[in-house]
Amino acid sequence: MKDFKKYYIIPATPDEVYIALTNPLTIELWTGDTAEMSTEPGSEFSMWDGSIVGKNLEFDPGKKIVQQWYFDGQEEESIVTIKLHPDKGGTSAELRHTNIPDSGYDDFVDGWNNSYFGALIDFYEG
Repeated sequence: MKDFKKYYIIPATPDEVYIALTNPLTIELWTGDTAEMSTEPGSEFSMWDGSIVGKNLEFDPGKKIVQQWYFDGQEEESIVTIKLHPDKGGTSAELRHTNIPDSGYDDFVDGWNNSYFGALIDFYEG
C-alpha cells in the first residue's frame, strides 16, 4: 500500500471548488459522467459511472472533504482528504490519498493528475 500527496492550483475560489467536488450536478459538468454525491457524512458516493465508489466521512464547507474509497480485496481503508486553501491563483487543493493498492498506484496518480484535478482545472480555465 502506498500514499500520495500533492498540491493543485485551481483557478476558482475555495467555495467554488468545494461545490464542484460535492454537488452531483457540478461533478457531472466537469467529469462528463453521472455522479452520486451527498454532503451527508456516512453517505455513499459514486463518480465516473461507478468507476470510483466509496463513503463520505467528513465535510467542512469550502475547506475540507474526507472520503473512504473502496477497492476489491482492500486490506486497509483507503482515505482521501482534500483540503482547500485560498491562493493568489484561486485555490490550493491539498490532496492526500492513503493506502492505495501497489498494483494500481501509477493509475491512481495519473487519474488524480489528469482525470480528476486536471479536468477540474480545465473546467475552470474553460
